[in-house]
Amino acid sequence: MITNDTHTISLYVANKPGVLARIAQVFARRGFNIDSLVVSSAMDGHYSRMTISAKGQADGLDQIIKQASKLIDVIHCIDHSDEDVVSKELALVKVAVDATARAEVLPLAEHFGCKVVDFTEGSLILMVTGDSGKLDALVRMLSKFRIVELIRTGRVIMARGEEET
Repeated sequence: MITNDTHTISLYVANKPGVLARIAQVFARRGFNIDSLVVSSAMDGHYSRMTISAKGQADGLDQIIKQASKLIDVIHCIDHSDEDVVSKELALVKVAVDATARAEVLPLAEHFGCKVVDFTEGSLILMVTGDSGKLDALVRMLSKFRIVELIRTGRVIMARGEEET
């Protein structure tokens, strides 16, 4: 049976121009849509860590990992879809509020562990971290108010224990 699941792949790559484009091309050739992509320098700055969440047929994922692993600037490429990992995402949500709405939004924000990072007479910016489901639930709860802007980082992961990410 072929499924169209979301997969989470981590890559450890050389921190050089063009690496991201070559990796994205591997996913595109296999018909995978990249839902989120997070890239940051690793500890020494010579390498970068990528976390890619992508949707596509499960049978094509092995080919993506093999092809990406063959790229000269890729140190390793690992599928973490079925592994026990720490997974987090960050979101900033700007909500338009008046005094009444503010009184409703603040307890909701507290429940979800949000931090208010900007507070004006007409709006609030909430910062929240957690798994994607938690962020989705917060956005659903805030949808009865006017969400002015929503920015999400995409999923970042780290393998638990001694496993390599």
